[in-house]
Amino acid sequence: MTRWQPLPDSLPREARHLVEQLRFLKGRTGLSLAELARRTAYSKSSWQRYLSGAKLPPRGAAQVLCRLAGADQARLLALWELAEQAWPRPAPEPAGPPEAGAGAEAGGAPEPRGGEHRRWRTAALVAFAVIVLLVAGLLWGLSRRAGDRTTARPRARGVLSRAARSTRASRGRCP
Repeated sequence: MTRWQPLPDSLPREARHLVEQLRFLKGRTGLSLAELARRTAYSKSSWQRYLSGAKLPPRGAAQVLCRLAGADQARLLALWELAEQAWPRPAPEPAGPPEAGAGAEAGGAPEPRGGEHRRWRTAALVAFAVIVLLVAGLLWGLSRRAGDRTTARPRARGVLSRAARSTRASRGRCP
């Protein structure tokens, strides 16, 4: 079983209760953080942040941990909603252009928000669909052109090919 560091004193009671419950569920699964990361869509370092109280876990992370532990999801999600309302919010960033080098001092680029991720995913899916339709149309058009070349063209009546004329001529018949 993992020995956890004490939770920060600045963490509200509701958030503290959620993290303690998540720690209990993680212990109930018997999985290490690495195994938990392999079985979920969240990395080992993300689970470390969630279970240390450094960051509010996403609702989906709480749900998947609950499923793995075989616990009541309704109870845990109620705890999650209370914790989400009480979780300390970071100070809003000032509006305006960022200063040079400010991102590196603040710890790098911020994590993408859920809405941005959804917009990128939607844009990628739309682009993929357009490419698939263009390729399908191109293939369909090329197959139609190839089909036109392979179909026999009707010949005018009475017109013989050069080979047919030479065969008739060799038999002694004239056209």
